[in-house]
Amino acid sequence: MIRERLTGTEPLLGMTSPVMVVRLPRGPDGQSRGFDPTSPRYHALAPSSIQASNNCCSSNFGEEQRSRSGLRERFLRTLIAMVGKPVDFTMYERVSVTAVFAASDIDILNFQVSHLQTPLGVQKEALLRCPDIIAYAFDL
Repeated sequence: MIRERLTGTEPLLGMTSPVMVVRLPRGPDGQSRGFDPTSPRYHALAPSSIQASNNCCSSNFGEEQRSRSGLRERFLRTLIAMVGKPVDFTMYERVSVTAVFAASDIDILNFQVSHLQTPLGVQKEALLRCPDIIAYAFDL
């Protein structure tokens, strides 16, 4: 059945006119097709999301990676320093709560706290969702 349709005179899938195939020019290496991601034309024509994903080609990528690594290390050190200390959390809807920090899950999506003081009362143990936290502060 399929072979008959491929060799027959009737068009496939009901197309009445052929579809043009656009071939991109040869790339800078001569083998691939496309544009050089470091060229000014590519950066001028590419959407910002493509430019952001191609930052690996820029010279400041190593500097940005070192900065991100340093910030992550500082954040993880603050989590270690918070253990067993009272922490003031600022949540959405202008809610401020205080609790003794205990732990975080591996993905840093939840904080386990104890003695959570909320406007409605005190909870002995609780989990705070990190996306709900705007800021936190604690004394060293």
